[in-house]
Amino acid sequence: MARRVFLHIGAPKTGSTYVQNVLWNNVSPLQRAGILLPGKFSSHDEAMADLRELNWHATPAWSWQRIAARAAAWPGDVLITNEGLGAATSVQAARAVRSLSPAEVHVIVAARDLWRTFPSMWQQSIRARGVWTFEDFIGAVERGSFEDFWEHHTANRMLRRWGDLVPAEHRHLITVPGPGVPHDTLWRRFAGVIGIPDGVCDLAVPGAANVSLGAAEVEVLRRVNRALGDRYPHRAPYQRVVQRHLVDAVLRQRSNDQRFGVGPERAEWVLDLAEQQIKDLARYACEVVGDLAELRPVDPVSQPTPDQVRHDQVLDTAIETIIGMITHAEELRLLVPEPRQNPLEKLRRKAARVRRGLRKVVRTGS
Repeated sequence: MARRVFLHIGAPKTGSTYVQNVLWNNVSPLQRAGILLPGKFSSHDEAMADLRELNWHATPAWSWQRIAARAAAWPGDVLITNEGLGAATSVQAARAVRSLSPAEVHVIVAARDLWRTFPSMWQQSIRARGVWTFEDFIGAVERGSFEDFWEHHTANRMLRRWGDLVPAEHRHLITVPGPGVPHDTLWRRFAGVIGIPDGVCDLAVPGAANVSLGAAEVEVLRRVNRALGDRYPHRAPYQRVVQRHLVDAVLRQRSNDQRFGVGPERAEWVLDLAEQQIKDLARYACEVVGDLAELRPVDPVSQPTPDQVRHDQVLDTAIETIIGMITHAEELRLLVPEPRQNPLEKLRRKAARVRRGLRKVVRTGS
């Protein structure tokens, strides 16, 4: 049976893509070090959806019970990582922890400052098929009519739902460092919690960053989502088509240099929220890896909101996106080899043409 099971449950937009890319590109070295990642990346996503009873996958192959069974069969340490786990209800979280008994269960939650979290979280919702404007999103949070933001996307409530199920010494809060620190700082913090020695993992992995879209690019995607209507209702098919052929192949390849943010009129409100968040986390019994002060925005830059993008900028980006997709389609065509023609079929077609020609000669008498 597993000795320890580490549940990395979120929060979203806290560098999880970078950490997971390192992990999944070093599965074999980690196993040699005694640490198992059961299945593959999609396995953890399907197990998370099963635990939370979400129909995100049309034909899932993995259930939570299957991933728990795989963990139970491993004699060392196990890591289950999916930022969607943090949004599980208290009942679902309790069922997950029970299923891993008698292993020693640890809960890992990451936290990022709200000034960066708000625009990142809205963009992520658009990349997950959302259609609301940034003003609708941030206004709902500000009015208190979007509690799901706090429940599903911040460390405070995640820790209480999951952390209360394990002893205090098995709860780990990792703060996401701000700009200007070494790129691998977040990984070092994460690896330290699990006990991954330096040198086990190769940190130079492809796709280690989840590139943010620019204001015009994400607005184009939002309008595409709205126009899609009920097409691609499951998350997996949407990601396989829209994410792959529009976002990854075209939008992420653009310069995306038109940055956006919360907006200067809400800076004081965000700073007040950050102080409340820091005080709340300071009172919770857990290991803090990093510094809670990193959750306090430092000199927040006043950037326009996505809703302030001009219509002509959106139109120009949409046209350039169409051109990009045409290029992408042609590249895909060139990747598919031309079908080889059967020599006998070639002879049959030539004989048929000859017969048609002879019949025509006979009919016309010429």
